Amino acid sequence: MKEYGFIRVGAAVPELSVANPKFNVERIIEMIEEAAKKEIGILVFPELSITGYTCADLFMQDRLLNEALNGLQKIKKATSKVSLITMVGVPLKIGNQLYNCAVVLQKGQILGVIPKTYIPNYNEFYEKRWFASSADLLETEIDLLGEVVPIGTDLLFQDQELKEAILGVEICEDLWSIVPPSVDLALHGATVLFNLSSSNEIIGKYEYRKDLVKNHSAKLISGYVYTSSGINESTTDVVFSGEAMIAENGSILAENERFQFESNLCFQDIDVLKLHNTRIKDISYMGIKPRKQVRRIMIQIPDTKTLERKISKNPFVPSNLEHRNVRCSEIFRIQAAGLARRLRHIGTKKTVIGISGGLDSTLAFLVITEAYRMLGISYDNIIAVTMPGFGTTSRTLNNSIALMKQYGVTLREIPIVDASLLHMRDIGHDTEVHDVTYENVQARERTQILMDIANREGGIVVGTGDLSELALGWCTYNGDHMSMYAVNTSIPKTLVQYLVRYVADTKEEVKQVLYDILETPISPELLPPTKDGKIKQKTEDKIGPYELHDFFLYHFFRYGAEPKKILFLANQVFKGEYSFDIIQKWLIVFLKRFFSQQFKRSCLPDGPKVGTVSLSPRGDLRMPSDADVEVWIQELQDIKL
Repeated sequence: MKEYGFIRVGAAVPELSVANPKFNVERIIEMIEEAAKKEIGILVFPELSITGYTCADLFMQDRLLNEALNGLQKIKKATSKVSLITMVGVPLKIGNQLYNCAVVLQKGQILGVIPKTYIPNYNEFYEKRWFASSADLLETEIDLLGEVVPIGTDLLFQDQELKEAILGVEICEDLWSIVPPSVDLALHGATVLFNLSSSNEIIGKYEYRKDLVKNHSAKLISGYVYTSSGINESTTDVVFSGEAMIAENGSILAENERFQFESNLCFQDIDVLKLHNTRIKDISYMGIKPRKQVRRIMIQIPDTKTLERKISKNPFVPSNLEHRNVRCSEIFRIQAAGLARRLRHIGTKKTVIGISGGLDSTLAFLVITEAYRMLGISYDNIIAVTMPGFGTTSRTLNNSIALMKQYGVTLREIPIVDASLLHMRDIGHDTEVHDVTYENVQARERTQILMDIANREGGIVVGTGDLSELALGWCTYNGDHMSMYAVNTSIPKTLVQYLVRYVADTKEEVKQVLYDILETPISPELLPPTKDGKIKQKTEDKIGPYELHDFFLYHFFRYGAEPKKILFLANQVFKGEYSFDIIQKWLIVFLKRFFSQQFKRSCLPDGPKVGTVSLSPRGDLRMPSDADVEVWIQELQDIKL
């Protein structure tokens, strides 16, 4: 999976006996062997995992320290049988001091040693009684178990193949400090950070610690792998839970169950290419310079044959229902607030919108009503126009009228068939030829009607087109492509459905009509219906499933994933629903349309940015209208299943 930017990391919490290195080393080796079977590339253990964290004044006993070294030797030997990188905690005498250290090993060799920097000495912690800080360290190399190895907080471990996979290490309190050592490591390129910790439990600490890891990974745009001493460390006045978690850029990817007496681990695949691309986009990331230089140690992170990570089918839509409802509420507020501000600035109460009975116009209409509620404006100032044409079915027409009546807006029904026929005769187009001209005449006729009504009423036309249509250029230039303010401009089609469903679930009075709109096939209804009056022209038959296109859009635009990676991920996610060939076909369509239709996006009307993906030429996308897609397509055409 390194080909696609993924490395597998693990956080281990071994069963432990305080001050018994022999017992602890046996458990550590067992977990190393287990992790190797799971294809974990890097495995991290808790702070002082060879001895136990709570040894207290026993750390002054040479017997314990020597046994810890013997244990490290056994772990070193055990790693020669596997490929994964192991990080264990051990107390080491260096010069005139004792240091709390993380030792990084692979294939029977010690790659480096990282001493703890911030030594807590408050409340239940009194580590300064035994340990010195890395700030006191004079050496940059030490002789450890017969090897001369680098030591310091300036060590980075970089994969020889996947150059973006760079590992950094810190210990427990380092994370809780004002400026953790990992900040410098990240500024020097570390994309995945590891923390060997021993954090006890008190009320509220679990939530705070979890937020700390999440927020730190977000601030550093990194992966963060955290593991802490388990319940077997609990002694005297402190209790430990053995928390292990893996975060990536603000999200928890994996987490164990705390308070287990037995050894346990969690693991997950981290996307380092995604992290690296996100940092490149964030030009302020390097707004400060690192305080120190680093030393790079080249490593070989083991690869995996499978992908453990769960990839969302709908990356724009939260999978958790509670989170989804909160998100939908927030999106409505952002959309409505943007429109409300525009109306106040212009000084008008009038809005004009075309209602087709489809999803996009329904969502835009609901946003307008929310903006009017915020402003305290009567709904009868909303001029909602339904404009039946050649392809309009009774189902969509009835739904649009029912929706408008339910809200008490000013309803106008203006058929466009006669005007469209007249216009086609004027330009010499055969009305029996149902081509793009036949379709776009209707789209532009509708837009002209809306614009003229807006002029007459002193209002503005609110656009209905969504983000997915903009990505594909699936809009008529100067037709539905144009408006005076476009509220759906950064809402992808898959999210539109959930937003409309959210309103349907919360407003009983419009529930029935909204559910029927949700079940209506997506269509511009520009071609005549079937003989039995049903929708004949279905958008997804023509350009492909929107769930695929939204998936492509997210991974292509959000972090610049290569087409081969997008194809691989889509094939993982949609296996059983779409064949490899079908996914490949629609991805090629997506790329060709995305590149060729930029000219439409270059002159978009204003609209509120809602999510991280926006195609506004004034905001998130600066793209030439004449860029060649060949490089992207060629990579896809060369891939065979």
